[in-house]
Amino acid sequence: MALSASDLPAIYSLLTNSMSGDESVRKPAEAALSQSESRPGFCSCLMEVITAKDLASQVDVRLLASVYFKNSINRYWRNRRDSSGISSEEKNHLRQRLLSHLREENDKIAVMLAVLISKIARFDYPKEWPELFSVLAHQLQSADVLTSHRIFTILFRTLKELSTKRLTADQRNFAEISSHFFDYCWRLWQSDVQTILHGFSAVVQSYNPNALEQRHDELYLTSERWLLCLKIIRQLIVSGFQSDAKCIQEVRPVKEVSPMFLNAIQSLLPYYSSFQKGHPQFWDFIKRACTKLMKVLVTIQGRHPYSFGDKSVLPPVMDFCLNKIVDPEPDLLLFEPFLIQCMVMVKCVLECKEYKPILTGRVMDENAITLEQMKKNISSVVGGVLTSLLPSERLILVCNILIRRYFVLTASDLEEWYQYPETFHHEQDVVQWTEKLRPCAEALYIVLFENYSQLLGPVVVSILQEAMNGCPSSVTEVTPGLLLKDAAYGAAAYVYYELSNYLSFKDWFNGALSLELSNDHPNMRIIHRKVALILGQWVSEIKDDIKRPVYCGLIRLLQDRDLSVRLAACRSLCSHIEDANFSEKDFGNLLPVCWDSCFKLIEEVQEFDSKVQVLNLISVLIAHISKVIPFANKLVEFFQKVWEESSGESLLQIQLLIALRNFVVALGYQSPSCYNVLLPILQKGIDINSPDELNLLEDSMLLWEATLSHAPAMVPQLLTYFPCLVEIIERSFDHLQVSVNIIESYIILGGTEFLNMHASSVAKLLDLIVGNVNDKGLLSTLPVIDILIQCFPVEVPPLISSTLQKLIVICLSGGDDLDPAKTAVKASSAAILARILVMNTNYLGQLTAEPSLQLLLQQAGAAVEESILLCLVDIWLDKVDNASSYQRKLFGFALSIILTLRLPQVLDKLDQILSGDNMGSSMSHGEGIVPSKEFRKRQIKISDPINQLSLENSVRENLQTCAALHGESFNSAISRMHPSAFAQLKQALKMP
Repeated sequence: MALSASDLPAIYSLLTNSMSGDESVRKPAEAALSQSESRPGFCSCLMEVITAKDLASQVDVRLLASVYFKNSINRYWRNRRDSSGISSEEKNHLRQRLLSHLREENDKIAVMLAVLISKIARFDYPKEWPELFSVLAHQLQSADVLTSHRIFTILFRTLKELSTKRLTADQRNFAEISSHFFDYCWRLWQSDVQTILHGFSAVVQSYNPNALEQRHDELYLTSERWLLCLKIIRQLIVSGFQSDAKCIQEVRPVKEVSPMFLNAIQSLLPYYSSFQKGHPQFWDFIKRACTKLMKVLVTIQGRHPYSFGDKSVLPPVMDFCLNKIVDPEPDLLLFEPFLIQCMVMVKCVLECKEYKPILTGRVMDENAITLEQMKKNISSVVGGVLTSLLPSERLILVCNILIRRYFVLTASDLEEWYQYPETFHHEQDVVQWTEKLRPCAEALYIVLFENYSQLLGPVVVSILQEAMNGCPSSVTEVTPGLLLKDAAYGAAAYVYYELSNYLSFKDWFNGALSLELSNDHPNMRIIHRKVALILGQWVSEIKDDIKRPVYCGLIRLLQDRDLSVRLAACRSLCSHIEDANFSEKDFGNLLPVCWDSCFKLIEEVQEFDSKVQVLNLISVLIAHISKVIPFANKLVEFFQKVWEESSGESLLQIQLLIALRNFVVALGYQSPSCYNVLLPILQKGIDINSPDELNLLEDSMLLWEATLSHAPAMVPQLLTYFPCLVEIIERSFDHLQVSVNIIESYIILGGTEFLNMHASSVAKLLDLIVGNVNDKGLLSTLPVIDILIQCFPVEVPPLISSTLQKLIVICLSGGDDLDPAKTAVKASSAAILARILVMNTNYLGQLTAEPSLQLLLQQAGAAVEESILLCLVDIWLDKVDNASSYQRKLFGFALSIILTLRLPQVLDKLDQILSGDNMGSSMSHGEGIVPSKEFRKRQIKISDPINQLSLENSVRENLQTCAALHGESFNSAISRMHPSAFAQLKQALKMP
């Protein structure tokens, strides 16, 4: 039943009660609202609550109403089969109502209304809501500052939503919006920036801040509107035009807006210091505006690099950014977000592939200028601009400034390090490089060095030598010299791959680094942290004769008093142990202290990232060190403790699952010694009803697979886990390959006990997979079906009859001539059916006579004019060239068995059966390729009757049976064979 205006008080009351702290009031209200969501008129009631003037002060209730409205749009706006949705009439009413309430006073609700409009526009624009943008544009003409701000909020949210639609028609619509709105937004932006600058000038000159408070509010609102307008212009330029890197068409607005954005930054920046003390609201705006303007320039450059490369845009922007990096005003040094964006801009330009020289030659047609030639021409011009912007002197200056100013630790850095060493470590080394000034400066330096290594290599070595001479290894006071050495060490660490041409690591290590490692003064943590970094980065340059002292140095750092140093050593040790040239011999006797240091470190650290880092080192050690067993008991205790403490931390648990898997592999058949810890963890990870299932399932299944692969025998707990695999496969085939390996392991390890306990689950699993996965999935599953039938030739075929019928359909369906994967699937399926004929002949006869199979074949469009068994004979003959030697032998045995059946039509195929390639190739005594998996699987293969029986004897005996069955008809069929083929057959079968 529909809700109407009379239900408004009830809806308002429910919304109010649903925010109550009293659960007995809140829960029923939430339940009633949930039931009302799908009723017609619900959104209309919410709209009335949101816009009611007498509820203006009830912000919480109105906000909650807008949240319910948004959820209803997501669930019911688009008509679905399982719900009636919102009627066209109500939708029309809501759209009109939303556009009639533009002057919302509350900022939060105004944003929510903009979100509602954007969500509806995603579904309805342009077909159901063609007037959306024209109404907004019309309202803007006469809007006051508040209304225009709200309209721009709506425009920004809606354009952002529409820009994510990827269909060609949607992109055309967006381009059309851009063409209509760009000029208006651009004119308003230019007008507003003059108003803002004029207003800021008046604010600075005003002696009485309170006298102009009302004017300040309007100026602030204009400033916010201008910022929204900037975001809209960015959206229109970025999403309203195809990237010029693809179409090589100039995007005119880029050249128009970019210089103006730069001018705006230059005009606004002086107010950074002016507003810092007396006008916090405007100071905050200056920071946001200047940072956003630079971000927009970075985005435009990334989207339209060729248009941005114009001489009116790129040179002034790059020049400005480089000047701000090299010589900022004193106050700007504290304006880190802005300096970060200047560095990001320079880095993006230096990395831009469109500005790199294109080395391809001209295309043959000299008269036509190709797209590649146009790109080459532009790249050449931009390359020239960059060369003029970055002469050698400037490059050397920038390199020096980055190292000597931005790499150097400040007093506040050292204080943070002293107070919170873990946080400091992660902020410096793990944080996203665009979020902190020093990591950003390091990222820019690396790109600068990559582009100009021949020029800057000697410069960096010179700074390093200067720093080391100015601060010898014995110095422990925190002096500017020590801090410069720390910065220079960082610079040398980050570009090891190029710097190794100019610097001998062996000399550096023996001359300075080893001495610094042996100095235990507390202040040396500054240098120790960088030495740890260097040892991890320069791993490829650490040759045999210094491997041992380097390993010893890292283990020493892993025992340092400072957590930041220990975590840096932890990461560097991972690099060494994973290195292809890692020397376990040199590391061997360091293992006990390494394990103990890891166990101790993980107990001392508090932060999640630290625990993951240490656990990663433990995992790497287990995977790469052969001497794990002596430490097994300690590791088991460690895993138990960490798992108990990691509850709710799924990323940490994933790392633990990886380490456990490596541990199981390292223990091999001694792995049951860890089952008391391992099996409960595994049980939780493979339970799809567990709250952490989504995060843990993949790694838990890999652990499950490893546990079974390395188990010496099946244990009862592992047997009980098998049904979990059915639940996992029922939900998706995402983990099919691992699941197939697990099934195979259960068959091989569990034997009869497993089949007796889980026969129905096995049948269900195979039926789920076969017929529902692609050819790649089938090719991974079919060998498991083959080994299952090989192990249980009598019990299994009747159990999996549904799956076997699907295999027959696969064999007898056409369409594999030009598809190698489909051909391989047919050959493997045919080999399985051949095995059943050999090992359980009567059953295959029964199966092929089933009426349900005939129905399946009809549904699949497979025309079967003779007996299905004879059709399979054709497949065995046809697929012999696509089969492995082992499968060919199976085909040979099956065809041999066919000779003994009372089927007169067999004689028509006798020539093919006896002279085909399958018989000749299978007559050899070679037994095909024996797969080399674990020992048990090899044993099963060796004991396979197909490997033990002689095909030669089988054919000879079955030919005699065939002759006895068919008498003169047999002789007549034999006489039709080609004499040379018959002679070869007699020779192969050693017939007289």
